[in-house]
Amino acid sequence: MPELPEVEALVGFLRARALGRTVGRADPVAVNVLKTFDPPPSALIGRVLAATARHGKFLDLIFVNAAGEPLHLVIHLARAGWLRWKDAQPTAPARPGRGPLALRLVFTDGAGFDLTEAGTQKRLAVYVVADPATVPGIARLGVDPLADDFTPDRLDELLAAAGRAQIKGVLTDQSILAGVGNAYSDEALWAAKLSPFKPASSLTPDERERLHEAIRDVLGAAVTAADGLHAGDLKAEKKANLSVHARTGQPCPRCGDTVREVSFSDKSLQYCPTCQTGGRTLADRRMSRLLK
Repeated sequence: MPELPEVEALVGFLRARALGRTVGRADPVAVNVLKTFDPPPSALIGRVLAATARHGKFLDLIFVNAAGEPLHLVIHLARAGWLRWKDAQPTAPARPGRGPLALRLVFTDGAGFDLTEAGTQKRLAVYVVADPATVPGIARLGVDPLADDFTPDRLDELLAAAGRAQIKGVLTDQSILAGVGNAYSDEALWAAKLSPFKPASSLTPDERERLHEAIRDVLGAAVTAADGLHAGDLKAEKKANLSVHARTGQPCPRCGDTVREVSFSDKSLQYCPTCQTGGRTLADRRMSRLLK
């Protein structure tokens, strides 16, 4: 799933590639991807891309008409969605089919991008709105972990309010922290040497300080590493720089212990027992259910 660093990189990529270009076509291919109907995607035609922005994991493309009135194309790539840029898009309109293509946007000079989604769970979401605050997912977003107001004191408040909730779930709750997902929460917890199942309100002052620093450092480093990359290279860059996430069975880069995994119904988390849980192996929730 694209998280804060990848979406931030897409913001910069489109700012560099597409700013000032005029929309020639907006072809929704998968009807389910559109979460708004008025105005329709065709309302973007003739508008110029004036700015790009990010709200948590949401990509916000701001198009203006001749009068300077904005219209926002808001995109949430969900778990398996992606944006694919092409310097020369096909001239024929995109047609619905069984492929991954969900929406195609073409500028008047022929360049543009496709929104695609792999797999059978179709969660990619596109909104055309006058105000991004009207998008439900944006309206509920919590603090941005790279914003100036995400201070150690603010994190303390968030953890206290979360009570006995497991810290892994707190970090990935978009109404608490905007933009952190499964991968970077694993990375931050590993960097802070914290168990993913530790209750949020039980963290000591030293652990809270380590966690705040880890969140900022992990996300900041990922944003820096992705800056300036082509959209097509972002997934590989993310994977190459992960320490524990998606590295089950490999040695921990800090202590050499084997990275372990806890599986759930549709996702998993990774951690190092030596670094994070005092050597204890956490129970695999999926296997536990099968053995009952």
